[in-house]
Amino acid sequence: MFGISFSELLLVGLVALLVLGPERLPGAARTAGLWIGRLKRSFNAIKQEVEREIGADDIRRQLHNEHILSMEQEARKILNPNSVTPEPPATPAATSESAPAPAPSGSHATPPVTSAPTEPTQPPRAP
Repeated sequence: MFGISFSELLLVGLVALLVLGPERLPGAARTAGLWIGRLKRSFNAIKQEVEREIGADDIRRQLHNEHILSMEQEARKILNPNSVTPEPPATPAATSESAPAPAPSGSHATPPVTSAPTEPTQPPRAP
C-alpha cells in the first residue's frame, strides 16, 4: 500500500524493540493496530456516506426532471387540446414483438395504417 518492503518493516520493528523494550512492545503494537483499524473504519464510513449522498442527488435530479416533463405534457394538453401528443418511444423489445413481418422483396406492401382516437381528450376544467 505504501511501498514498504519487508526489510524496511523489519528495521522499524527492530527500532521499536530497542526504544520501547520487550515489555511494552506488544501493548504498543496492539494500540497501533487498534488506531489503524479505527482510521480504516472511519474512512470507509465517510466514503459510504459520500457515495450515498451522490446517489441521493442523482435520484433527486431524476425525480425533478420527471416532474418537469410531466408538467410540460400537462401544459401541452391544456394549450393544445385537439392535437394528439406523441407517445414516448417504446423499448426495442416491445417494437420487435409488435412489428409486422417484412414483406417479400418483389412485392410492394403498403405501410400499416394506424387509426386516430375517436374522441379527443378534453383538458381538465378549472373550478
